[in-house]
Amino acid sequence: MWYNTDAENVEVTLLIIQLDEAKRTLRDLEPDLKELGEALKIESLRRKAEELDEQIMMPDFWNDQQNSGKILKEVKQLKEKIGEYDALRGKHRETLELAELAAEEEDESFLEEILQAVRDIEAQEEKMRIEVLLSGEYDANNAILSFHPGAGGTEAQDWAMMLYRMYVRWAEKSGFSVKLLDWLDGDTAGIKSATIMVEGLNAYGFLKSENGVHRLVRVSPFDASGRRQTSYASVEVMPEFTDDGAIEISDEDLEITTHKSSGAGGQHINKTESAVRITHIPTGIVVGCQTERSQLQNKETALKMLKSKLMEIKLREHLERIEDIQGVKAKIEWGSQIRSYVFMPYTLVKDVRTGYEEVDVASVMDGNIDGFINAYLKANA
Repeated sequence: MWYNTDAENVEVTLLIIQLDEAKRTLRDLEPDLKELGEALKIESLRRKAEELDEQIMMPDFWNDQQNSGKILKEVKQLKEKIGEYDALRGKHRETLELAELAAEEEDESFLEEILQAVRDIEAQEEKMRIEVLLSGEYDANNAILSFHPGAGGTEAQDWAMMLYRMYVRWAEKSGFSVKLLDWLDGDTAGIKSATIMVEGLNAYGFLKSENGVHRLVRVSPFDASGRRQTSYASVEVMPEFTDDGAIEISDEDLEITTHKSSGAGGQHINKTESAVRITHIPTGIVVGCQTERSQLQNKETALKMLKSKLMEIKLREHLERIEDIQGVKAKIEWGSQIRSYVFMPYTLVKDVRTGYEEVDVASVMDGNIDGFINAYLKANA
């Protein structure tokens, strides 16, 4: 009997220690959350949202469709940011109250829930602190990602497919939605090209760090001799721009072709030639879309992608006019990579720009790339 009593005392002591640590962590987070609210200028955002809500209620609000659309989008983004912060503060307050109650009553039934909530709050606070760094003009926009293999045939095409999967998994884990816009199967494996839209607040702000050439070192699964191979693939990242008439493209500058749609893994999406590929003749830029219901919708989406790409290049190269774009591209090869993924003879993923690295390659390829994204944002703050 005495043994059971001692065991129970030990359990109660451990419970109290864990709950005290949880309470201490939560109390230490209080000034951090207050500071986060000041960095986000949360009260200013509330006032701005209220002012825009008043504009929306005005009788003539819908007279200017273009302006009303911009205001509705801004209100939505403001309320999402405010709601995210308020939810974090609410969860912090409720978890602290629950921890104090559990400690007072020595109730272990809530311990795991409390400890998990503390981890979630810390992770969310770090995520929102990173979001403060997303102050670029287009950081809040959706992101369009295009994947292109470098030289090397099947090996490079398979690497492009692996990157495609990595970013889709990251987006899904991060609460973004992913829409496949274009897909071109590789000769025997992988992809020749693919384009996706990552939709959600700050999608471009997070993913802009991923623009560039990615290098892979591994033992090739396509080489019977089991030799080590180096492959390259590029990831192009651009924000989705709203078509406000700022970019005009002449029909004679476009070469438009149609083809049958085919989805990931060779699946047939449409037996008719509804897929559209557009080449911008002056720059050589090629875009395509095959996932909309009709050829007309695919054409409209592809044109929107082309305008986004032209605008992104114009801004990045500090050009005065769209017509000044020359279409010069960096080669997808050694010396131009932003990150190296080594599977063999050791495991390491290292970003050459920030020096940030991870040894768990499998985790990175499963979409756990926040460390690389955060390091880039902090380095470029």
